Amino acid sequence: MNKALLYFIIFLLAACNTSQNKSTAVYFGGEIVNPTSEYVVLFKGDIALDTAYLDQNNRFTFQLDSVDEGLHHFYHFPEEQYVILERGDSIQLRLNTVDFDESLVFSGTNDQVNNFLLEMFLVNEQEEELIYTYYELEPESFRNKIDSLKNIKLEALNNLSLEAELSDAGMEIAKAGIMYTSYIFKEAYPFYHKRKKGEKSMHNLPPDFYDYRADIKYDENGLSYYRPYYNFMKYHLGNLSYMDCKNGCETENMMAKNQLHFNQHKLKLIDSLIKQNELRDNLFRNVAMDYLLKYDKEENIEIFIKEFHQLSGNNRHIHEINGLYDGVRNLQPQKELPEFLVYDSEGNKVSIKDIGKDRMVVFYFWSAPRKRHFTNMINRINLLKEKYPDYTFIGLNVRTDHARWNNMLEVSQLDKNEQFWTENFEEVAHTLIVYDPNRSIIANDGIIVDAFANVYTSF
Repeated sequence: MNKALLYFIIFLLAACNTSQNKSTAVYFGGEIVNPTSEYVVLFKGDIALDTAYLDQNNRFTFQLDSVDEGLHHFYHFPEEQYVILERGDSIQLRLNTVDFDESLVFSGTNDQVNNFLLEMFLVNEQEEELIYTYYELEPESFRNKIDSLKNIKLEALNNLSLEAELSDAGMEIAKAGIMYTSYIFKEAYPFYHKRKKGEKSMHNLPPDFYDYRADIKYDENGLSYYRPYYNFMKYHLGNLSYMDCKNGCETENMMAKNQLHFNQHKLKLIDSLIKQNELRDNLFRNVAMDYLLKYDKEENIEIFIKEFHQLSGNNRHIHEINGLYDGVRNLQPQKELPEFLVYDSEGNKVSIKDIGKDRMVVFYFWSAPRKRHFTNMINRINLLKEKYPDYTFIGLNVRTDHARWNNMLEVSQLDKNEQFWTENFEEVAHTLIVYDPNRSIIANDGIIVDAFANVYTSF
C-alpha cells in the first residue's frame, strides 16, 4: 500500500509539472496614473500584438495564449518602454506619465530583469553628459573610463543573477544592453574627439582599440529592435563607411562634402554585412530616412533612391520610403506649398498655402506631450520673432488631441492667429516630412524657400 501510494503521489507531481511546463498563457497588465491616451499597445518588434483599453481605474490587461519569448515593448501615447515576456509570465506595472520612465515599476514574474533593464536605461541617460566630457581624453584613457562604467554594470547584473532566478533570454538581453552601449561610445570616439579637440584629422588609435568588434553578432534575431544593439549598428556602419571611404576613395572628407557618396557606402555595407531580414530592412530604412531628410540636389536623390531599390526593393518599409521620397521632391525650393489642410482655433479648415500667401512665413512644429520641447520651442520662436520682424511664425501642432491643444493656447497665451492644429500625424509626416522636431519650413508668398530648415541652426 505504501509503494502504491508513493507511485500515485509521484504520478500526480509529474502530471502537475507537465501541466505547468505546457502553460504558455501570459498576463501583462497594470495601472497608469495620469494617462495621456485611452489605451496601451503591446508590440513584438514592429508588429502590434494587441491593444488594451484602460478601465475606469486606469488599469489595463493583456491576456495572451502564448508569446514569442523575449524582448517586447508597450506604447502609451506618446511614450514607450521595453518589457521581457516569456511563456507563463504574469507581470504587473505601475507608472505615472508625469515621469514615465522614472516612475515605472514592474512586479510579478521576470520583474527583476525588467526593472534592471529600466534602471540601465535611466543610468545610460544620466551618463550621457559625463561621457561627452570623456571624448577629450586620449584613446587609452577614454577606453579605460568606458570599460570601468561597463564593468560596474556587469557586476550589478551578476549580483542580480545570484539573488534572483534570471532566464537565459533575460540574462542575454540585459548583458547585450550593457555591452553594446559601451561599444557605441567607442565607435563614436574618433569623431567626437576630433570635433572637441579641433583636430584636422582623425586621431591615431591603438591597434587593439576596436578589438571588441570580434564579438559583434550581425544576426541577433531577438535584438533587432533593442535600442542599444540597433543604435550600435548605426554608429558602427557609419564608422566603417567613413573609414572605407577615407582609405579607398580619392575625394577627401566625403561625409561632409558628398552625402550621396557616403550613404552609397552605407547601403553597400549593409548589403554585405547584414543578413537578418528585420535588422537589414530597418538599417536600410534608417539610411534612406537620414539621407532623404537632409537637403540634397533632386538629381542626387533620384540616384540614391534607384540604388536603394536595387539593394532593398522588397524592404518591409518600402511604401514609407517611397512616400518620403515623393514628399521630399514636392518640397524642393521654388515649388508651391502643398494644399495641406489644418484647423484654426475656431475649428475652420485652412490650407497652409493660404496661410503663407503675401508674406514670409516660417512654419514650426510642436506637440503637447513633449513639454520640454514645447517650452524650448516657444522660447526660441519668441527670440526669432524679435530678430526677424518681417517673418510670420506659424505653429503647427501635432500629436495632441484638440481639446488639450485649445487649452494650451489659453494657458500659454499663444497668439491664436498664429497657431493651427493638425488632425492626422501620419498625413502630416508624409506630406510635410515632420520627423525632426526642430524642423521648420520657410516660404515666401506660398513658394518654398527652404522646407528643411532648423529653428536653431538655420537662422
